[in-house]
Amino acid sequence: SIFTVLILTLLVLLTVATFLWNLLVLATILRVKAFHRVPHNLVASTAVSDVLVAALVMPLSLVKELSAERRWRLGRELCLVWVSFDVLCCTASIWNYTMLTRRRISNVMIALTWALSAAISLAPLFGWGETYSPEQERCQVSQAPSYTIVSTGGAFYLPLCVVLFVYWKIYKAAKFRVGGRRKNAVVPLPQAAQVR
Repeated sequence: SIFTVLILTLLVLLTVATFLWNLLVLATILRVKAFHRVPHNLVASTAVSDVLVAALVMPLSLVKELSAERRWRLGRELCLVWVSFDVLCCTASIWNYTMLTRRRISNVMIALTWALSAAISLAPLFGWGETYSPEQERCQVSQAPSYTIVSTGGAFYLPLCVVLFVYWKIYKAAKFRVGGRRKNAVVPLPQAAQVR
């Protein structure tokens, strides 16, 4: 139908735009020497995860969305690759957004981000739940309760706590600065003192 063609065109354009935009970000950071520092290496790490999403996750998601009843007909191996990269890249992207760090440890933090993301995403490959059901032709993130708790904790709730903590510290610092300005503010003298 026309609606399906329109949706397909929109999704393909979104995938291509995501890929090209993040490649442009990476090329800019690589070309401009002033961008070879924090926070630009954090932006580059986020762009890498988003390029991988656009190249490896979004096309296979598109194939799944277009299949009848959203069934997975690409086999178990491709299902495992798709789910693993989906969790890896999305988790890395979320963690990259939470990092506010100094230059010395930024590369260590980026490495830890990718290591944590890899640990969460690769766990189902080593038997922690199943992602593919051949009978139902279904491919999804492992639904094992223990994996769900660990993966959502590590990929969502823990970064959320970090972000909320950072925002709280920023709020306290801003409140302290505003309070300090009020105490040191110049107050007009009463008229009797001005005459003197």
